[in-house]
Amino acid sequence: MDQHPDLESIAFLLGRWEGAGVIGYPTMESANFGQEVVFGHNGKPFLTYESRTWLLDAEGVKVRPLARESGFWRILPERQLEVCIAHPTGIVEIYVGEVVFHKIELRTDIVARTVTSKEYSAGHRLYGLVNGNLMYAYDMAAVGQPLQSHASAELKKVADFDPGADA
Repeated sequence: MDQHPDLESIAFLLGRWEGAGVIGYPTMESANFGQEVVFGHNGKPFLTYESRTWLLDAEGVKVRPLARESGFWRILPERQLEVCIAHPTGIVEIYVGEVVFHKIELRTDIVARTVTSKEYSAGHRLYGLVNGNLMYAYDMAAVGQPLQSHASAELKKVADFDPGADA
């Protein structure tokens, strides 16, 4: 399947990425986590996005599942980007941002929550391709806390995009 030409500036994301990082927040203890992220496409001018994380013990063994999220990344004119992300915990985020070479910076434009979700009001995500690895940092404002660091990770590409997977 041919890649849509509008995706050229974010095509470096395509594929399956795996790695580890650190999470923390004033309302929780810092911990190590593992992550898998998959970016795909179906020939249309957007990427599909899936992320799952799990808690790691001191030896790097999976302890239990953590967060999941899925969504769509849509490129706009002049390297602008819109990202819609849904969480099974009742939160939906719409991010806006821009792509500059292999760096993506996103800020929440809209956050919607169900009545049973935790209080969450803003997010800021920074992604970058560094020496072939996908690095990212995620800041959030939640549970009465101001926008601050929550997670960062380094992911290695473990598989190129399989066009049959998103068909």
